[in-house]
Amino acid sequence: MSGNESSRIIAIASGKGGVGKTWLAISLAQALAEAGQRVLLVDADFGLANIDVQLGLPPGPDLGEVLAGRCGLGAAVRRHAAGFDLLPGRSGCGSLAGLGEAAAGRLGAMLREAAAAWDAVLLDCGAGIEPAVRGLAALADTLLVVATGEPTSLTDAYAVLKLHRRDRPAGDQRVVVNLAEDAAAGERVWRSLETACLRFLGAGVPLAGIVRRDQRVPEAIRHQAPLLTRHPLTSAAEDVRHLAAALNAVSPKKRKLHPVI
Repeated sequence: MSGNESSRIIAIASGKGGVGKTWLAISLAQALAEAGQRVLLVDADFGLANIDVQLGLPPGPDLGEVLAGRCGLGAAVRRHAAGFDLLPGRSGCGSLAGLGEAAAGRLGAMLREAAAAWDAVLLDCGAGIEPAVRGLAALADTLLVVATGEPTSLTDAYAVLKLHRRDRPAGDQRVVVNLAEDAAAGERVWRSLETACLRFLGAGVPLAGIVRRDQRVPEAIRHQAPLLTRHPLTSAAEDVRHLAAALNAVSPKKRKLHPVI
């Protein structure tokens, strides 16, 4: 992410499930909010949305209703006690999983509207390389691909990076290594992707950050609480804050007024 004064849309994606993508999206949203940013977290996993479950939120208006025109963006956005705003998704919604051209256009317009009102808009995308996921990644200013040291995670993360370069050749894409045993192990995971990208795609991929494996992460998820709230001094919380700083999203900027939506 550049250090300019413009808002940014950040898509968080992964080649496969189970790598901690949604947890990372929530934690990064809180880290940016702690640093003074106005953050909107959008649950854009159209097939298996679950941010509301991880945070223990009751049912309410969601992204599906906004895209269907049944309510406005402001009616569906909720303020979380951790300091960021959230637009919940809808789990198991086939119509969203197979997002049509018209709905995709409405979503793009909505995201541009949100980017004008918030400092950062984070998209928790679905895992994999479905057309709807690729479309969201192409809309974003920055794509963060979450990977672990598992061979299947690396293979699938490479596929996401490869297709994103096809969809948005000049796009900003970066890797976040999650569940690393230590910093050195995390760097080895990134180097594997870097080498593959250099060899087969002609250019490497930057490392955005490494998040170490931390037993307090699953404990916080079980209690439906953000890690930075429940265990603010844990190693994973520290790593997420470093990730936020590395993205330059926490650079000083003029605070915006609360949006009227």
